[in-house]
Amino acid sequence: MAARLAGPRLADLFTPKLITVLREGYGVAGLRADAIAGLTVAIVALPLSMAIAIASGVGPERGLYTAIVGGFIVSCLGGSRFQIGGPAGAFIVLVAATVAAHGVDGLILATMMSGLILLAIGALRLGTFIKYIPYPVTVGFTGGIAVIIFSSQIKDLFGLTLSGPEPGEILPKLAMLADAAPTITPAATLVALVCILVIQGLKMLAPRVPGMLVAVAGAAIAAWLLDLPIETISSRFGGIPQMLPAPALPTITLDRVVTLLPAALSFALLGAIESLLSAVVADSMTGRRHRSNCELVAQGVANIASGLFGGFCVTGTIARTATNVRAGARGPVAGMLHALFLLGFMILAAPLAGYIPLAALAAVLAIVAWNMIERHAIGVLLRSSGGDALVLATTFLLTVFKDLTAGIVAGFALGALIFLHRMAQAVEVQGGTPLVEPDLADNDRAETGGRTAYDPSRATDRDIVVYRISGAFFFGAAATVGATLDNIGATPKAYVLDMSAVPLLDSTGAATIEGFLRKAIRHGATVWIAAARPAVRQMLHRHGITPPTAHFRGDVDTALRAARQALASTGAT
Repeated sequence: MAARLAGPRLADLFTPKLITVLREGYGVAGLRADAIAGLTVAIVALPLSMAIAIASGVGPERGLYTAIVGGFIVSCLGGSRFQIGGPAGAFIVLVAATVAAHGVDGLILATMMSGLILLAIGALRLGTFIKYIPYPVTVGFTGGIAVIIFSSQIKDLFGLTLSGPEPGEILPKLAMLADAAPTITPAATLVALVCILVIQGLKMLAPRVPGMLVAVAGAAIAAWLLDLPIETISSRFGGIPQMLPAPALPTITLDRVVTLLPAALSFALLGAIESLLSAVVADSMTGRRHRSNCELVAQGVANIASGLFGGFCVTGTIARTATNVRAGARGPVAGMLHALFLLGFMILAAPLAGYIPLAALAAVLAIVAWNMIERHAIGVLLRSSGGDALVLATTFLLTVFKDLTAGIVAGFALGALIFLHRMAQAVEVQGGTPLVEPDLADNDRAETGGRTAYDPSRATDRDIVVYRISGAFFFGAAATVGATLDNIGATPKAYVLDMSAVPLLDSTGAATIEGFLRKAIRHGATVWIAAARPAVRQMLHRHGITPPTAHFRGDVDTALRAARQALASTGAT
């Protein structure tokens, strides 16, 4: 029976939400709602996909390829009802660095490799571990990416002419931009400023109107009618194709795979984090639950397909997913239609896209960067504790001044150490404290917080000492607990260790108890372990802590009676 039940449960973990929605019943009303939502998201994604691609160091058409191919597959195969896939601002830094070092062909290969890695992560059901990334780390690296994105758009925002290739590092970049300040283009600056005002103004006055598309379209019309002296998509890239390219593989050699592996791992890690965060946001807005490992498998397939069609990294996008939910989407069909609408826009409007000023797209990304900074969350974390503030600052600074991978790894490691320290500080060893009797009335138990406490008669027993260990007893707390036990001054004839408040015991904690037992035995004392949970007791047994080295009882009262009877039978009392 168990074998038969395991199959369906495993299959359910990887069943796309599209199939779930269709099984529930999907009719004309749902299709109509999804079509409206898909069109709304496509209008938002059109300028954004091109802007992200340009900021990443590739042509705007590759952003559309990514949104169309990757977005369709993420919705079709994904584990979230509302996830919208496509190029994301968070990847700009990594993609630009990969293009600069390995070219577009190398970027495509790294994207496909990251897809294979995401497939493996999802298939091995490792997606649940992404949730262990500390919140200050996600806030810190998101803020750091926002700063880097904005700094990368200063050139186009002001129409600057640089003396050489724009550096990737932020300090040399800012120095070069400052030197180029005299080359500012007033027309580009004005276009960028007006676009920002239009986007923000429509967001406040008419939130249902697609401000980004209105601003970019208006800028393109103005550039065409007024023949503005500013750089456009056509002047820099020569326009946008009207159809997807034929699928093709990049050049694949063992040396290239090894060289691009760090970039692929970075793409996979960031893609997993970003997509699952986006799915969580959608869950919080709708009350639904996503399938994390199914989502990662879909992201893996989407990245492989995106690379085949000349696109780059695909991930779940928080802003577009939230737009999809607010637009009334019923399920994954909305995301699939969003991709088809984008394809239609590309076929029909590609020639007109050449008139779009780069300053307008830079304004779009400046707004995106501003919205990425979680200002409220940063304020809360800075006020909450010194440890959270340190993790936040470390992640942010390393992301900005080093790279994203260093920021995430250092922030995660520091967050883990701070958590272990806090857990270690929470472990206590108490003795001589009054215990509440097991048959106390409810109101008496409430006065003690529901805890088992020491009876005065037990505390004054000179032959038997009761100690309670409370908290997770793991390697971080072992030194503190061990020192407390070693410093016990009196040498009674028996110890009772109350472990009812120990939810976790690792091998280091068990070794500490073992050392305490050896010391007690040398002094002729017996040890009784009371109320240990099954997992704790099992760990103690693995370390050889079994009778007659130590005796186990279900509660403190039983352990005390057994200890007194043992002492009486030996004539020790």
